[in-house]
Amino acid sequence: MADDPQASTHRYGMAVRLSLFYVAFFGMIGVYMPFWPVWLVSRGLEPTEIGLLLGIAAGVRLFSAPLIAGAGDRFGRRQRLATALAIGALATFSLYAWTRGFWPILAVTMLFTVVWSPLMPLGETLVNLTIRRHGLQYGPIRLWGSLGFIAAAVIGGRVLVGRPDDIIFWLLLGLVAATAASCGLLPEAPPNDEGGRRPPLRSVLANPGFLLFLTAAGLIQSSHGVYYGFGTLYWKTLGYSEAVIGALWAEGVIAEVVLFAFSARITRRFSPPALILIGALAAVVRWTVTGLTGALPAVALMQVLHALTFGATHLGAITFIMQRVPPALSATAMSLYGSVLAGLAMGASILLSGPLYAAFGGGAYLAMTGIGLIGAGLALILAHRMVNQP
Repeated sequence: MADDPQASTHRYGMAVRLSLFYVAFFGMIGVYMPFWPVWLVSRGLEPTEIGLLLGIAAGVRLFSAPLIAGAGDRFGRRQRLATALAIGALATFSLYAWTRGFWPILAVTMLFTVVWSPLMPLGETLVNLTIRRHGLQYGPIRLWGSLGFIAAAVIGGRVLVGRPDDIIFWLLLGLVAATAASCGLLPEAPPNDEGGRRPPLRSVLANPGFLLFLTAAGLIQSSHGVYYGFGTLYWKTLGYSEAVIGALWAEGVIAEVVLFAFSARITRRFSPPALILIGALAAVVRWTVTGLTGALPAVALMQVLHALTFGATHLGAITFIMQRVPPALSATAMSLYGSVLAGLAMGASILLSGPLYAAFGGGAYLAMTGIGLIGAGLALILAHRMVNQP
């Protein structure tokens, strides 16, 4: 029987609304990650102060995201909470216009992190619950976040040429406003019947296999520490031009987009632990080769593996949460996944990568190989447990 045209139009409109959230959120990250330190320098901060500022923000994120997202699980109305937080993020980010020096910027950063960090787990939860209700696919919607990241980074770089550094603040303010608008377009999930019965954080951590999953996925994603922190600097020491380096970064994200485009077929064929294991094995290959050779053909080939080291691991993680965690606890689970990666595991990995890169240069990638191996072992244990305890 043919699909009802009205139902098809409704599903398409729903997919657009969900995609806009990812475009706006990751568009902001696409400008923030490469250019925010430049703005901080323009406001008088030293490199050591910038490192401390970002480290404190990661620590705040580690606690604020699970607690606030957990409140969304406990009391329901996640969309209203996400919209209120996004409006708060817009108001808080605007305070940067009047700040200068380390302590005022630190205060605003902590406030902004508290209201910004829960947006992704709340948004991911609303997206996935909507996907379940309307028969949509996660990957083709999520890939718009990757495309938004690329577009924002490229356009932001071009806009900044020949202009004062203060334009960075205005670009980011506009993208935070776009994120707030996109949160207002997200559909509300049905109210929780289980809200308020038991603290969501405790319930999620008691879920069989969740901590094992969280550790495995966290280790594999944190194996990107040298790449995220020092990849560009290392490639510059090899004599690569900015154009080549930009193309290498874009290649990795494009490979990730391709994987997300075919996610429906992939998740039907591979279980979540299998996807996480594939990501771990790809990390072992990618970081070993990258650590042993700087030849451009080898580096370019290894960048394709970003589709697996990041993409397959993330897809496996999201699928695990949606299959193994009750919907009433999904925002808490998403926040734990996000905060462990962004706050604890990745922060520790980048912190470790500094002295490793200073001592060994490109050889620091081989330490990331070891992290990938540990993640692979944990993924194997997780797969065994899920087979025996479905």
